[in-house]
Amino acid sequence: MPAPSSAHPSPAASGEAPLDPSLLAEIESALSAFLAESDIPANLRAACLHAVLAGGKRLRPILVLESARAAGGSVSDAMPAAIAIEFVHAFSLVHDDLPALDNDTMRRGKPTCHVAFGEAMAILAGDCLLALAPVAASRSRHHGAEIQRELMSGTVRMIAGQVYDTLKGFPEGLPEARQVELIHHNKTGALLEASCRMGALAANAAPSALDGLTRYGRAIGLMFQIVDDLIDATQTAEHAGKATGKDAEAGKLTYPGIHGLDGSRREVERLRAEADAGLAPLGASGARLRALVDFLATRTR
Repeated sequence: MPAPSSAHPSPAASGEAPLDPSLLAEIESALSAFLAESDIPANLRAACLHAVLAGGKRLRPILVLESARAAGGSVSDAMPAAIAIEFVHAFSLVHDDLPALDNDTMRRGKPTCHVAFGEAMAILAGDCLLALAPVAASRSRHHGAEIQRELMSGTVRMIAGQVYDTLKGFPEGLPEARQVELIHHNKTGALLEASCRMGALAANAAPSALDGLTRYGRAIGLMFQIVDDLIDATQTAEHAGKATGKDAEAGKLTYPGIHGLDGSRREVERLRAEADAGLAPLGASGARLRALVDFLATRTR
């Protein structure tokens, strides 16, 4: 997929996200430590660790922490919320991979949880991670109850999006263009938007910062999935690092399928501008989030 034309600079030619390595290391350590301290059976802990520490971009916890920093908060104040959102994300992947849903046997180059530990343990590990997520969120210094509410509301929206994507149930008469938007805003966008809001709450952000980060999160949540649709439609599996063309084969609703490639790229640019506008109240403190949206808009894998 050629990068959309834009006045924004392209991300680094390496294709790596502009993430703070020390922040990533802190996230990995915090995730591992929380599970190590949890009072659960050793075999359940092993399955949870397999699900959580199997790699990945850590986009959701990064958004929590960078949103908190942009709003004047600290990493330590926001880390409980970051752990919580990643536990929910890991739970969703474990359950999505099960034979009853996507029936995937590999994720990030490793056997999926149900392949490594059996279906029963995979279901229970996903359940456990979902249950531990609000426990982690409750340790937030500021607005703990609100952060838990954002987390679980985003989780319900994510599950609803998965239902729309796989089992349908749309409101009667809803056009396909609105159907695909409904899927993406919920299945993918809900947790990304919640991540930004949770970070702002953890920082005890001013209302203007919370509103701006909400606008940013909602824009990148939809943009992220449209770019994924474009990657699936245009890139080889070798370049993307995952199977491509599968959405069209499965007959799923996608942005390129409804709006075409050019229309989808125009929508990515519109959402990119919307995300930038959301960061305007934060001034220079939003620089890392601006770099991240530029990367997410132009990534090809």
